[in-house]
Amino acid sequence: MFWMKKVVVGDAERVLVYRNRRIERVLGAGVHRLSDFKRELVLVTHDIGNSQYTGNDGEALIAGLGERLQMHFVLADIGNDEVGLVLRNGRIADVLAPGTRRLYWKGLASIEIRAIALSEGLEVEREVANGLRQLSYLDRVAVAGNVPTESAGLLFVDGKFVRRLEPGAYAFWNLRKNVAVEVVELRVQAMEVSGQELLTRDKVSLRVNLAASLRVTDPVAARTRVAKYLDHVYRELQYGLRKAISSKTLDELLGDKASLDADIFAYVRGPVAEAGLEVLGVGVKDVILPGEMKDILNGVVQAEKTAQANVIRRREEANATRSLLNTAKLIEESPVLMRLKELEALEKITEKIDKLTVFGGLEGVMKQLVSLKGNG
Repeated sequence: MFWMKKVVVGDAERVLVYRNRRIERVLGAGVHRLSDFKRELVLVTHDIGNSQYTGNDGEALIAGLGERLQMHFVLADIGNDEVGLVLRNGRIADVLAPGTRRLYWKGLASIEIRAIALSEGLEVEREVANGLRQLSYLDRVAVAGNVPTESAGLLFVDGKFVRRLEPGAYAFWNLRKNVAVEVVELRVQAMEVSGQELLTRDKVSLRVNLAASLRVTDPVAARTRVAKYLDHVYRELQYGLRKAISSKTLDELLGDKASLDADIFAYVRGPVAEAGLEVLGVGVKDVILPGEMKDILNGVVQAEKTAQANVIRRREEANATRSLLNTAKLIEESPVLMRLKELEALEKITEKIDKLTVFGGLEGVMKQLVSLKGNG
């Protein structure tokens, strides 16, 4: 009959039938005959290859088809506190934001909608995170964070601290909320405070280099009580160094650096501990003096060493004189010792001459005449 319309629908197609601009039915694959006596029908063909319904009248279809909707569509209706996963043939194909309503065609692929409640922590299940990562979806809908060993992770949601994360891999939904994961290093760290121009108590200008070792003991306090905890430690070391230097004279500084280290450590330890940090050690590396001050100190040191040398020389001379005096007294009291000394002197003399002529025997040598003739 001429008022009957033949409609052929392919396997990858669906046809929406509108009568008087209102949805009447959905035609599946096959051959259909429709009555159109008054030419009231409008047919719209859709490709269902990608499963998602792309028309602009999704809400009208939901209302117009009623219970018949589930014959041809899968309805995804995600709550405001949920996130939706679209599973196509058992694999994650898409992620739906909270409050989303969307239609998917039935027929070519098996479509399943999985609604996940957004808990307070917003953490993504490990299996779901792995599936999203494989599809390169994870960075679009979640924040991934890796917390290394000897570190702590801090989770912030909309700027508010939520919880501390132990070492491991994490992912958190980032839909309608601002989620951030920060990593805090817990290992011992080194810090240097270099080139500090300071004045001692006796108004001597000098430059000091300081080294310190520290670690974070309370990562939550370190992150939330101060803006930048490493900058905080650096400033406290500067203040402690300035206070310790200004309380000592130059001689005290050069004579006892250990007490300087102890003073700085005692000053820094308290304020730093309140921010969740621990200073393990402080040490002054270098004390650099201006050129003119170096010359003065070198002169002082040289004068001190010269004076010490003079004292030692005078002491040795006194000891030598005292020894000679004692020897003279012994020789005076003992003629035999006198004779031995004379023979000792003669022996030393004879070692240095080539020819010796003696008159009057040994007695003549000692008391009368000794003639020494050398080579020259």
